[in-house]
Amino acid sequence: MELFFANIINGQTASLGAEETTHCIKVLRNKPGDIITITDGRGSLYNAEIVSAGKEALLKITEVLGDPAPRPYYLHMAVSLVKNPDRYEWFIEKAVEIGVDEITPIYGDLSQKRNFKHERGERIIMSAVKQSLKPLLPVLNPLVSAKELIKQYSSENEYLKIIGHCREGKKEALPSILKNRAATNAKILILIGPEGDFSPEEIQNATDNGFIEMHMGSSRLRTETAALTATTAVYMNFLRK
Repeated sequence: MELFFANIINGQTASLGAEETTHCIKVLRNKPGDIITITDGRGSLYNAEIVSAGKEALLKITEVLGDPAPRPYYLHMAVSLVKNPDRYEWFIEKAVEIGVDEITPIYGDLSQKRNFKHERGERIIMSAVKQSLKPLLPVLNPLVSAKELIKQYSSENEYLKIIGHCREGKKEALPSILKNRAATNAKILILIGPEGDFSPEEIQNATDNGFIEMHMGSSRLRTETAALTATTAVYMNFLRK
């Protein structure tokens, strides 16, 4: 099954944007009269008939497929940039396939890379959503410093706030943190440091603002590997509930 992002005009009609129309009509050879599956990116799925195939295809909604059951958690991954952008894009793609609600690219005091191609990141997210047939489009936030993000969430007591780093500290294993503190419908924010790790000052700032220090075992993981492992750990924690 192919999934297309559509603009829902009302309860009966919708349209595809220019890029989605090109993919649907010219690449996949769909034509007027064919039925396709669409989403509004906000969690709803529909079957729709192609009415016309101009620059932006017009659709008639034929069936509301309903809203799939939401995940029993909300996951926000704030992940430091890495020198090789392909690796960061790999993380974005795979995290979306597994299940993430929000991604924030960050940089720390010791980061070597401080620029991010936001529009490309959004395209990767959209492609991963379609590939994994998820009707909810995750949010990709603008690049911010770790310091600024910690400040933004300093008073967010409804979140389970976690920071992963490789320095010495009173760290807990991520599965243990999730098992003991993450209730169903939990909101979880996880910070993953850069290749040079978070600075001691950043870690102290985070713990002063309610973040729990975590470790992910004895292996030294790349930033993107640690981030995807954390995403998977959250997914698996709630999969058994």
